[in-house]
Amino acid sequence: MHSEKKNETVSLHVTDLGRHGEGIGKTADGYTLFVPGTVPGDEVEALILKAGKTFGYGKLRQIRKASPDRVVPVCPCADSCGGCQLQFMKYEAQLAWKQKKVRDDLIRIGGIQEPPLEPISGMQKKLRYRNKAQFPVGTGKDGKPVAGFYAGHSHRIVPCSDCQLGAKENATVIRVILEWMQEFHIPAYDEQTGNGLVRHVLIRKGTATGEILVCLVINSTAPEKDNRNPGYSQKRRKKKKAEGLRTEWKNELIRRLTEADSFFEEGSFLTGLTINYNPENTNVILGKRTECIWGKPYLLDRLTSEKYGFSVTYQISSQSFYQVNHEQTQKIYEKVLDLAELTGTETVLDLYCGIGTISLYLARRAAHVIGVEIVPQAIEDARKNAELNDIQHAEFFTGRAEKVVPELVRQKNIHADVVVVDPPRKGCDPELLQTILQISPEKIIYVSCDPATLSRDIKYLTENGYRLAYAKPYDQFGMTVHVETVCLLTRIK
Repeated sequence: MHSEKKNETVSLHVTDLGRHGEGIGKTADGYTLFVPGTVPGDEVEALILKAGKTFGYGKLRQIRKASPDRVVPVCPCADSCGGCQLQFMKYEAQLAWKQKKVRDDLIRIGGIQEPPLEPISGMQKKLRYRNKAQFPVGTGKDGKPVAGFYAGHSHRIVPCSDCQLGAKENATVIRVILEWMQEFHIPAYDEQTGNGLVRHVLIRKGTATGEILVCLVINSTAPEKDNRNPGYSQKRRKKKKAEGLRTEWKNELIRRLTEADSFFEEGSFLTGLTINYNPENTNVILGKRTECIWGKPYLLDRLTSEKYGFSVTYQISSQSFYQVNHEQTQKIYEKVLDLAELTGTETVLDLYCGIGTISLYLARRAAHVIGVEIVPQAIEDARKNAELNDIQHAEFFTGRAEKVVPELVRQKNIHADVVVVDPPRKGCDPELLQTILQISPEKIIYVSCDPATLSRDIKYLTENGYRLAYAKPYDQFGMTVHVETVCLLTRIK
């Protein structure tokens, strides 16, 4: 039985990291403690915040001896913001930990005793790599509006307008919006009361094009298209959550932001300003309706394969899913093409296709590509992107892949030489894996942002006629605990 108690300060030697980036160490009598902000090799003093029977959680009090892998974070908010869990570690140590994380999960969860794992691909640009930023907006202790990021495991905003992972232009956009809010007394949203107006600022940048799209998320229902219509009921009018943005406020925001892009990096410019209406009491950032009040409701970006000699241009809205790291995404998609070994005669199924990012990339080399996605707006965007790139041999269908694909097989006798999946963090739906087995493609290419759910799904596939032939991690999310992995599974004949 351990003797450690809550609120006690203990000495600790940190030997490993947990899944969320917390340092893991043991006290003198062997009690395990998780302490955020510590690095393997650190010798520290930590305050015990929670003490369970076998392990507890602590807070760093003092570093008695720093690890050789510890560095001073670039960002002054790194110790309080919940975003950069690994900014305290040398980059080479981060890569080594992520490589080990993927390997351990493939062995422990996936049941692959000798994973065919290639060395991790690191980033050349270790900061300023994110093309998307979401800033929650609140009210500071002085009553002024603030924007930043949530502290770890909380909804307390840590003020930070210039995240070192994001584009430099973000700081200018946030400064302009906060000054505009303060000058016109526009209140920030309060999660506790549901009052206030401005909830989030979402900023996207086209890395290859320099285009910047700003979306202001407000606590209001979208205005009716025609309030003067005689059929517009008073009852419905009263249901509006909040007044919304007055016309003079919108005009002033447009003026300030369009003038502010003179402070952007050379080659960058504001392409659109949108308002998203989210009146719901929810943690979901974006509401269902978006209004463009200036410019375009989307930006353009471009992914290029130097090896295969082509580019694909994408139209990206505020709601679109698009990989956040341009440099690494080009590497990942090129690797997908390598593994697919397309000769121009194959049919490819992309079963979490989103706005068609991978689908259209593969369509440059395949005979026929079919993308399936459950989000209707994403499928609309995928079709627009196919048209934008003059790709006519890519089809897109809305619905759950496990329902859509069997129907396509029955109606059109569709087969697939290659199936590509790039699911959300929770991994593939079990029914979808069963559907893939029924299609029985020669190859399955699995792109994953979570090695645990990846390994779980690989275990199912390797127990049902496939073998893991290749795996390679990519550091898509430097300074964080997240890692992208590309895997190839081949059918056992």
